[in-house]
Amino acid sequence: MFKRLIVATDLSPASFALIKCLEYLKPLKTEECLLLQCLSVQETASIALSSTASILEENFKKQREILEGFGFKVDTRVIPGQIKNELNRIASREDYSLIVTGAQKQSAASEAFFKGLAYDIIHHAKKPVLLLRLKDTPEGVVCARDPDLNENMNVLFPTDFSKNADLAFDYLLEMVGSGVKNVTLMHVQDKGQLSPNMVGNLEDFNEVDRERIENMQSKLMDAGVNHVNVVIKYGSPSDEIIDYADENEINMIVMGSQGRGFVKELFLGSVSHSVARNANCSVLLIPAKRS
Repeated sequence: MFKRLIVATDLSPASFALIKCLEYLKPLKTEECLLLQCLSVQETASIALSSTASILEENFKKQREILEGFGFKVDTRVIPGQIKNELNRIASREDYSLIVTGAQKQSAASEAFFKGLAYDIIHHAKKPVLLLRLKDTPEGVVCARDPDLNENMNVLFPTDFSKNADLAFDYLLEMVGSGVKNVTLMHVQDKGQLSPNMVGNLEDFNEVDRERIENMQSKLMDAGVNHVNVVIKYGSPSDEIIDYADENEINMIVMGSQGRGFVKELFLGSVSHSVARNANCSVLLIPAKRS
């Protein structure tokens, strides 16, 4: 399903942790990885220095060896430009099926990193983007929760029944074909939209939405899922999604990046935006089709 990946990399320990995490994506039938590093004008000028070129070459060699050890065909590319623009441009032009980047949970220390890369990538993405959650440990930077796509993996799929959510559900069905066996389908009745005037209709909304979500449950069971949990909550969608993922050891959240009421000039739906920043697990964001 994600045959060709494009991965943002640099010389940092976080990038090496990201590379090692890619082994967990093998069930997605990935065959090829492009490691992309973009250099600023200043970095491009300094690359002529033998010491800088040597460090860069050695870095790519080590990362390539790791990925080839996983069985991937690997290409590397160093180009001038801004990574946020080049990743999306190359992914679209050369038909890469997934953009992968690392992201540490939002904090005072990691905010600059997130805004400098992951934030900008998903802002412009026309291809699915996988944010592999990384964390600092005494042993170094590692995956926060291994997104190992096997029968023990727990995937959370929040839906608002929008067209983008339907598209994301198609990707989820393909993931099931790759080995995912445990899925939670979740819909949150937005307290901010229903309160106070429409709270009295909450049970009616729940009944309609439960029927919708149970139809999705049937499709997943037919596709081979061992267990599908159905959850309908009332509250703040982003808070409920993040809390559920923490309390139930979710490995990956899969969701559309633009929900109902999406205005294409804006960044992401506020729910997707908040989940991408604050979830403790990896997040796969599926962009809406654009005309």
